[in-house]
Amino acid sequence: MYRHVDDFLQEWSNASNGTLNVLQALTDDKLDQSIVEGHSTLGWLGWHLVGSAGYFSYLAGLNVPSIRQEDPVPTTAAEIVAAYEKVANGVSEAVAKLSNEDLLEVVTGFKAPMPKGALLRVLIDHQTHHRGQMTVLLRQAGLPVPGVMGPTKEMQ
Repeated sequence: MYRHVDDFLQEWSNASNGTLNVLQALTDDKLDQSIVEGHSTLGWLGWHLVGSAGYFSYLAGLNVPSIRQEDPVPTTAAEIVAAYEKVANGVSEAVAKLSNEDLLEVVTGFKAPMPKGALLRVLIDHQTHHRGQMTVLLRQAGLPVPGVMGPTKEMQ
């Protein structure tokens, strides 16, 4: 749980930049890559990260640009990247307006009410989880895997 706005902003900057690097590795022809047929694709996962950042922000009471749940997955990687940049910047701007005390405010969570600072922690954890899935699919698709939390095979 975050108790200091600056702690979240620093971690969000690192996490969202890492996610942006993964999204920028996508190519239009590989957006349909999945581990097996019927599972989440690279395109769906990227679009889910855009949507979930907006949704978590909404639950936290933040005014952040977001997509609608019914918006289809874009057909180009550039559209996913641009939408993610917009929502990630929106999260930074909205959280920067909060006070440390605001992070203690109890808001609607997924299963139960929780402090806003805890919900923001779940946002980063959720993003990290799906970003990890995407790195596996990037490798499976034959695309270079960017180093997010350390060097990758392509960086050696």
